[in-house]
Amino acid sequence: MGFARRLTAVGAIVGMAIVSAPAVASAEVEAPGIVLENGVTQPVFSYDEAIQEVVYVEAPMDSDADGRRDLIAVDVVRPAETEAGMRVPIIMEASPYFGRDAGDPLPDQTRGFPGWWDEYFVPRGYAVVQVEMQGTSRSFGCPTTGGPEDTISIKAVVDWLNGRAPGFHHDGSVAVADWSTGNVGMQGVSYVGTLPNAVATQGVPGLRTVVPISAISSWYRYVNDQGVAWSTWSENVDFRYTEYLADYVSVGRTLPGSVSAPACESVITGIGDAEEASASDFTPFWQERSYLPDANKIKTVGTSVFMVHGLTDFNVKTMHFADLWREIEKRNMPRKIWLHRGAHVNPTSFRLPEWQAVMHRWMDYWLYDIPNGVMDEPMADIQRPDGSWETHSTWPDADAKDVDLSFGPTTDGAAGTLSSQAPGGNPTQSFVDQRESQAIKVGNAEQAKPGRLAYVTPPLASDVRLSGTPELAVRMSTTAETALLSAMLVDYGAGPTVTVAGKEPLEVVQESCEPADLASGTGCAEPMETNVEITPERVLAWGHIDVKNSPDLRRSQPLTPGKQYNVKWKTLPSEHVIPAGHRIGLVITGNYDANPSSNRPARDTAAIGSEITVYLNGSTVTLPVVGGRDALGF
Repeated sequence: MGFARRLTAVGAIVGMAIVSAPAVASAEVEAPGIVLENGVTQPVFSYDEAIQEVVYVEAPMDSDADGRRDLIAVDVVRPAETEAGMRVPIIMEASPYFGRDAGDPLPDQTRGFPGWWDEYFVPRGYAVVQVEMQGTSRSFGCPTTGGPEDTISIKAVVDWLNGRAPGFHHDGSVAVADWSTGNVGMQGVSYVGTLPNAVATQGVPGLRTVVPISAISSWYRYVNDQGVAWSTWSENVDFRYTEYLADYVSVGRTLPGSVSAPACESVITGIGDAEEASASDFTPFWQERSYLPDANKIKTVGTSVFMVHGLTDFNVKTMHFADLWREIEKRNMPRKIWLHRGAHVNPTSFRLPEWQAVMHRWMDYWLYDIPNGVMDEPMADIQRPDGSWETHSTWPDADAKDVDLSFGPTTDGAAGTLSSQAPGGNPTQSFVDQRESQAIKVGNAEQAKPGRLAYVTPPLASDVRLSGTPELAVRMSTTAETALLSAMLVDYGAGPTVTVAGKEPLEVVQESCEPADLASGTGCAEPMETNVEITPERVLAWGHIDVKNSPDLRRSQPLTPGKQYNVKWKTLPSEHVIPAGHRIGLVITGNYDANPSSNRPARDTAAIGSEITVYLNGSTVTLPVVGGRDALGF
């Protein structure tokens, strides 16, 4: 039956009871067929003989309003033994990018399985599944850049693997995953890693683990930072990022049947309209694109989380892992984390043997229930700037304690001070909001500069480790009806600044990652270029806020010139060791330029030229110091 005619057949089948479903239960260690050696599954199944098939899963939505539920294209590769009754767990990768540049295969043919996961895990007794997000490649519907439709489309496939959703072959016949144990592990990088976050926070039975790598936890915070847009996405005021990305993943696809790409034009334009109307407020448009409020649902079904993130990732910035990690930590969910010194990259490029080994044991444990001790090991692996790795019982460090440091006035050796004692009286300091480079803003902390305020501690008597998320509480006023406040946490002292090259999100998800690349150090396994430069200071973390959004992130309110405001905001998380003899510094400013440009918010032109006054008595920074105040030595 041709694909267009299959649509008619599918339309007749939709709504009928599923013919049969896989019995869902955790596979026993003695599951038929698998072989264990040294506590891990062995590659005893032939990849060359593995079964490949395409299934179209019906999602419970009609995102393109064509009168029919969306069908989600799924490529499956599984051991041949599953045709003889063997049941296996699934490693899933869901993506909006399949086919974006490579084109689409015929509806009944898989596109092949780029990456190393299939060649590695199928011989060990797993199925590998690739899911084309709604509105992309061969899937029906319209993409919505983090909207509920993204989540529903992928969740439907987990449901199909657990016998809760209908699936069909190209000829319209019912496809039943009777070879599935129902145990699913999702993994991916960037947007492909964001979809596991999205589905996990829906509390989906059968989703046993997710591995989000450089993944988004809130689309609002990907495009904005506490009321102000990131410059990367909004340097042009007419640029609407969510619309751009939805259009990007949709353009060029060959839609099945009679549905055509223009059917999604109004949907995609509507996304851009809603983003623009938000004016960087945390409106319902953004609220439904945040996965944080539903984090408790991850615990409800017992899904484990293995996060990986680069501490210098300026694309999916580090608040994304930290915000979601904080939610799962306070609920004591099963978890593990790798924090590396690099940027937006795949773990295969910086720790390949260890990555494959830990993923092997992690999936064996969570999908096959093999007791291999992986959950008894330290929770956090952290890479330092020199490339060395440390293990810790948790992150933030169990001994990290919040320490409040007050802003102090100018001294002989500093333009401002950070100390444990609040200054007496009501001293103030002021700066003029002006665009300058980040280097000018943070340089020479001992000097007063008209465009910034700088506060520093005394020289440290011993090394100090910061582990967690710094927070600002600043009492201020301004001469304008708007104000952009930026804070930069700085390590002042000569030392090496290590820069590890990152990649653009599309480069990461589209680069070749076949076993041959892993063997030859090419593609996703190519080591990142590292540059070391001795500099007088290093910016460790930064954060911004539109003061108009300080009382309520959901809506902005014009400021009253001269009125005092108490403003609270957070910087990016910090995991840094500041050497003895250095000073911890904090720079407060407004607009600035930085390299890479994604370090800074979009400029608030209305604030440029205004004067901002900071009231020192009532202004503090809270630092997560391992060992608490005693570790600071002052």
